[in-house]
Amino acid sequence: MKEHKKKSGKWKERIAEAIFSLLSPQKDTCMLCKQQSHLHSSELGLCCACFRRIPWIVEVLCPSCGRGENCQDCVRRKETYFAGNRSAVKYDDTMKELLARYKYRGDERLKSVLGHMLVHAYRLLRADAGRNRMGIAYELITYVPVSERRLKERGFNQAEQMAAELGRRMGIAVVPLLLRSKHTDKQSFKTRNERLADLHQVFEISPVHVEQVKQLNNAHLIIYIIDDVYTTGSTMNQCAKVLKESLKAEVFGITWAR
Repeated sequence: MKEHKKKSGKWKERIAEAIFSLLSPQKDTCMLCKQQSHLHSSELGLCCACFRRIPWIVEVLCPSCGRGENCQDCVRRKETYFAGNRSAVKYDDTMKELLARYKYRGDERLKSVLGHMLVHAYRLLRADAGRNRMGIAYELITYVPVSERRLKERGFNQAEQMAAELGRRMGIAVVPLLLRSKHTDKQSFKTRNERLADLHQVFEISPVHVEQVKQLNNAHLIIYIIDDVYTTGSTMNQCAKVLKESLKAEVFGITWAR
């Protein structure tokens, strides 16, 4: 009799465990802290604690670059070729480590995390009250190209991968409209004036892909340039300049961090 009750008790425990496993979310490894935890979002792959650490940009004070604070770079720029830029997050220490793991240490699994974050920047851009006409436009995504030397060093172009992720999620075609004609050293170590001088005639148009876009004959074409980090806007501006010289289009920037 006691043996029967013991077996019955174990059976009830197993049923309870099975019900609990069905009702409670499954634990998984967080992409940022690498700890086993219940994920805040399966698409982002982040636990609740890491998700709360993301410094989302929710208020835009500079309509040009999308900065959440007063911006001197846009005031100093003599001519701006892009209509506006929006970034998903502020580039703090946590985001810097996340990008370093992906960009410099080759953790390419993180492309889905950063690419999904770009959706927030895209929606910030679309939410701009002065851009309602974007609803009737034909949208394309392109990205900042890297040099052959940098591509060999890293093995991938992070902007290209992030563009592909955003395009897949939003249903927008990704077209490699830009080429990089020469290698430049890392822009993050340079002053604003050095960046401007260094980026002169670095980018050029991809003739084949531009001709394909011209065949669309669309009255209102919008192109989004994807990059990982927006600092002074020099790279974005040069890319936009090259695009506008070849295409009748409104050009915007979408960057992961500001």
